[in-house]
Parts: sequence; C-alpha cells; structure tokens
Amino acid sequence: MSKQKSTTTVISGAAAMPSTTTITNANNRAAAVLPRPRRRELQNFLLVWLDTDFDESKGDYKKSIQHLRNILETVTTFTDIDECIDFLSDIENENVFMIVSGALAQHTIPIIQQCPQLVSIYILCDNQSIHEEWAKTIPKVKGIYTQIEPICKALQIDQKNCDQAMIPISFNGRDALFMYTQLLKEALLQIEHDDAKSIEELVEYCRLQSDASEKTLEKIEEEYRNHSPIWWYTGPYFIYSMLNYGLRQMDVNIILKMGFFIRHLHQHITELHRQQQDSIPAKFQVFRGQGLSMEDFEKMKKTKGGLMSFNNFLSTSRNREISFKNFARPAALNTNSVAILFIMNIDTAICTKSSTPFAE
Repeated sequence: MSKQKSTTTVISGAAAMPSTTTITNANNRAAAVLPRPRRRELQNFLLVWLDTDFDESKGDYKKSIQHLRNILETVTTFTDIDECIDFLSDIENENVFMIVSGALAQHTIPIIQQCPQLVSIYILCDNQSIHEEWAKTIPKVKGIYTQIEPICKALQIDQKNCDQAMIPISFNGRDALFMYTQLLKEALLQIEHDDAKSIEELVEYCRLQSDASEKTLEKIEEEYRNHSPIWWYTGPYFIYSMLNYGLRQMDVNIILKMGFFIRHLHQHITELHRQQQDSIPAKFQVFRGQGLSMEDFEKMKKTKGGLMSFNNFLSTSRNREISFKNFARPAALNTNSVAILFIMNIDTAICTKSSTPFAE
C-alpha cells in the first residue's frame, strides 16, 4: 500500500448540530420538541442500534457493545422507534451504519431506508429465513445475522470503504483557496510542537468532545511514542477517521489538535521516501478505488484536463485488483455514490520538484 502526501491541506471551522426528539403523550400526539443532547462527532460515521429490548446491563448486550466499540467509537442505542427516526433525520454530516433487531426490521427499515445519511443496515435476529425475501428489495440492507461477530466484520469493511470515499477532494484547484491551502500546509509542517503536551491536549479534547473509548485514549496517551505515525494512521483506531473528518469539514479545532500528528506523519513518509528512493522506478502506476458522491462526480466530469487534489494523506495500491475488488466494486452497491477506480501515473521527477513524498 503506497502512502502519498496530498497536494493540499484544508483548514476552516465547523460546528456540531444539536438533534431533537419528539415527546409524545398517551394519545400518541406530539406534545413537545425538545433538544436531544448529542456528543460532537469526530469521525465520518456513527453506528445506531435499534432494539426495543436493548439493555446494556445484560450480558449479551454488554458484550456486543464492547465488540462494536472496538470498531466504531460512537454507538448510539435506541429502544424507541420514533426517537431513533428523529435522531436519524437530524444527522447532516456523518454517514450512519445501523443495526436493527429482527422484531422491528420489516416494519422500520422501509421507513428509515430513505434517510440519505444511512448507508448500511444490518439485521440482527434469531431466524434469518423470515427476512431473506423482503430484505432483498432494499439495497441498504447489507446482511441478516444471528450473531454480533459477523456484523463486526462487515462493519470493519464498510467503515474502511466509507473513509475511503469521504476523503476531501478539490477540483480545478488553481484558485485563491488552492494557493492559500498550499501555504497553510507548509505552515503546519513548520510548526514545532511540544509532543507530550500536544498528545495530552488531543486526548483531553477527544475525551470532552466525543464518545471515544477511554481504553483507546489511554493507549494513545501512554503508547503514542511506541509506534510509528503510519502505524497509528492505518491502525484500528479513530486517528485516520478523525483527521479525514477534520479536513472534510474544514474544522480548525480538529486540525490544530492534530497538527503535531500531521507533521509526524509527513516526516515519517519523507524519511521512508528517502530510504526507498533508490529502489523506486522513475515512473510507475498506482490505483485507488472509492465511491464519489453524485455532486463530486459531476464536478470531476467538468474538470477533464484540469487539476484535482486530494486534501489528505492518500492511500493507493500498485495492485489494480485490490483497489477494484476491495474498494471500487463495494462502492457500486451504494445508491448515493458512483464507484470510481483512479489510475494514477506517478513521475518521481515531478514529485521531487513539488516536495511531495511517498512511500510503500
């Protein structure tokens, strides 16, 4: 897997949006609409679990939640259908993965599947055969499961594809913003951080602003220096997703808190590039499969012959089949996006002139 530094880094600001819950009376009429407190999301996605019998104090549910939180930092549970629908309706910037119990699936899924932010639904039930026929008619239903472990495996794949598809991209970038972000990127890489203080501030920020697990935060705080930046970036933690989210939403707070990591990762790639440069061919080809939103796809079509930049560290592969089968093909199943296989011809001479390091 190749790692190539992007040509731009984007910084701006974003605010968390509160959600609402409809409170109903005994006659099932709306009595009031009150704010529903919601933690700020620091990733591109969250997981919602709808089950009228959900009780985290019970052994099976507690164990399942622990499994899920090893994959996704934010798991929001509901026992009330209306509250869940209200919650989904208020989500604007994140993609949603959702587990629905078998008892509610056939009634609820046809209603919620129209939610644009909902990308994947997993039915958790005791009897798969009951749901097999009707579920085939709803593309967002990714599978019918009787155990939580297979759902966790499916979530890992969908999460990776989601992050891959949501990397921020700029089109026709030769404008004031493009030049500004070039200068800003260089400034970020020049800032000298107090690493110990920066790690502490990042952990505290995540602790206050998100649902990141305490176990993960403690691991970052205690073991950050024990592993390379690429290890953290590619590992099963929220680092990659948080950085991706910050750049996509142009969130100045996230970018500043992760500034030390951006510099460390860039330096690590630069060092690997220096070590590998004698063995890298002068020209070679890499591939990247992902989904593009309809809006970005239209922009890309209009950019033919122009400039397109990925505003993040970019993961690619020299193996076309890996990029196609693992990323482009799954993206084709998402009705809200277009599956793309990028073919990139790398000229090391140009990369050297532009100070863009890459490494394997």
